Amino acid sequence: MSFIPSYKKISDEMFTGRISQADEILKSCASCPRNCFVDRTSGELGTCRSGDKPIVSSYTPHFGEEPVLSGTNGAGNIFFGNCNLRCDYCQNFVISQNPKVEINNEVSVDRLSDIILELQNMNCHNIGLVSPTHFAMTILKSIKLAIGNGLRLPIIYNSNGYDSVEILKLYKDVVDIYLPDFKYGDNDYGRRYSKAPDYFHNVKFAIREMNEQLGSELVYENGVVVRGLIIRHLVLPNGLAETEEVFKFISRELDPKVHISVMAQYYPTNRASKNILLDRKINQTEYVRVLELLEKYNLENGWIQELESSESYRPFFNDDRLDPFGNERDLELADVQSRQ
Repeated sequence: MSFIPSYKKISDEMFTGRISQADEILKSCASCPRNCFVDRTSGELGTCRSGDKPIVSSYTPHFGEEPVLSGTNGAGNIFFGNCNLRCDYCQNFVISQNPKVEINNEVSVDRLSDIILELQNMNCHNIGLVSPTHFAMTILKSIKLAIGNGLRLPIIYNSNGYDSVEILKLYKDVVDIYLPDFKYGDNDYGRRYSKAPDYFHNVKFAIREMNEQLGSELVYENGVVVRGLIIRHLVLPNGLAETEEVFKFISRELDPKVHISVMAQYYPTNRASKNILLDRKINQTEYVRVLELLEKYNLENGWIQELESSESYRPFFNDDRLDPFGNERDLELADVQSRQ
């Protein structure tokens, strides 16, 4: 039997009620733990420098996610501009920390709904909402419209982990796959490198909520994950991610069976060159230490990038190509398939 996305089981009345709640939150914004309380519907801007319309910087079938998400046809990723964090080393800084330019990429709720369906027509396996946190309220409307027009793919909520539990509750049974970052196991590092002094404190609440919604088991269909939680952890040089505290929390307070994607792709970009502790890739000793910590905390499920992966996964959002990861040939194939 084919997988049925959870949102197919939500009543229209319940979905409409959640959208109404989201609209109220947008008027005194608490879309993330920063709680700026600005009225984004009247043009007031908080830390994310975003109004009430979503900013779509790029959208494409993406083949660089975990293999169980990219599959053979790619994840249908939508990259949202601006961000509620200010990571010194953000590889997407061209779109995440450039609000004066990104304002030009604002789209309507209807247009975002169309984009979702375009990616489905490209035969993507899922719809990946990349950095959705600050637009989460508005995205709900687009998802509802897309469902009414035939959306049938599972939705991935791919966030930096600095999410509001209240908002995540609105996404219960809307999202079938959570793909959060767990950046730091220390609040001070979150303050220094992402300008979020309470990151570790709040990410624990957010990921606990995701785990309660979906549990630790992954559900597959034809080799591709259609439901579940995958936690990403980017290894930083000089132990700046405080990896042991991250793994300890997952193992002892969630479930050691949770799937973890350990990312070794860090490379110094954005403002990293200004900080000697960030201005290099991770080394073999640091890499091996992370593998030892996985074993120490009995975290056996998931994926580990090769140490050399820092030479890959580098996006070019300021390039003229539709796909910032350079998958032109795959895009052409997907386009041919969508027209057949």
